[in-house]
Amino acid sequence: MHQVSIKPQWTIARPDGTALAERTVALLVSVAEHGSLLKACQAMQVSYRHAWQLIRKGEALLGAPLLRMERGKGSSLSPLAEKLVWADRRIAARLSPTLDSLASELQAEIDRVLMSVPPLLRIHASHGFAVETLHDALGRAGIVTELRYCNSTEAVASLHMGGCEVAGFHVPVGEFEAEAVAHYAQWLAPTSQKLIGIATRRLGLMLAKGDPKKVYGIKDLARPELRFINRQSGSGTRFLLDLLLNKEGVDPARVHGYEQCELTHAAVAAYVASGMADVGFGVETPARHFKLDFVPIQTERYFLLCEERSLDTPAVRDMLAIIQGDEFKAAVNRLPGYQANEATGVVSELRPTFPTLRGRAKRRR
Repeated sequence: MHQVSIKPQWTIARPDGTALAERTVALLVSVAEHGSLLKACQAMQVSYRHAWQLIRKGEALLGAPLLRMERGKGSSLSPLAEKLVWADRRIAARLSPTLDSLASELQAEIDRVLMSVPPLLRIHASHGFAVETLHDALGRAGIVTELRYCNSTEAVASLHMGGCEVAGFHVPVGEFEAEAVAHYAQWLAPTSQKLIGIATRRLGLMLAKGDPKKVYGIKDLARPELRFINRQSGSGTRFLLDLLLNKEGVDPARVHGYEQCELTHAAVAAYVASGMADVGFGVETPARHFKLDFVPIQTERYFLLCEERSLDTPAVRDMLAIIQGDEFKAAVNRLPGYQANEATGVVSELRPTFPTLRGRAKRRR
């Protein structure tokens, strides 16, 4: 099995075409992550001399310093370098899920030609870090998959229409469960579909380090001085936020930035980390990655949905074995805010799992 990967690449160039060397931004990102130029060189396996050549050429091109040297403290990023690192992270946060989906589609088509009987498994899912971990594990196991990220509603609708074998969606725990299930209900078939538990995950407010604006809960989003960054309309996270705002009696029109949207949790975190917003709402994992403060608000359960007949196919059986394995559960538990539990890898019925579905008439398909 061959692995297709697509990575975003960007640069800065003068009008005459002279551009920033390809590895300069990567070097600055490594300095930000490791705390010094020397450690960044070791991580990237480049010589210290070559690294300084990249830095000097970049400074000459941009006309401003990229590193600051302090005796006894080593090197640190200049304000310009910090902005370049921010730009690189924001580009990756916004584009990576889309590029990963495209890479998965291309890989499936290529493997379909190269392999005589590919165990193709189409997964349409709301973007999440547990499903991303599962996709990586499936690839290592040689299971050919086509992963397409979309919102939860689109995922379960695609399964209903035969567009995929597995759909990934999330449901809040507690008082909002019934409304969330009702949101998906027209595409759920309790008599013919099964659920596979993946993990629970925490959602909450992403804030700048130290919480300088003193944001403590959902009600604070109505404060006129706060700048908010939202998820796109149709996403499960946006739907949950609307339920939370309604509970607190907050009109979305009072939230400054409610219509300003990003497509992924990571992009929301990058937006806040850049200082372009004071607060965002999403899962904990990218908040910790971008070194943001995080105020937990809601726990969700993430599920995979499939037709019962699909459970007997080799690809789904292999996927289940991976989800039930200790290695996958340990990987999920390493994700901040995620937790594998006794329901991880368990196949269950819809009506016992979601009691509000009980009594629904059998849906015509």
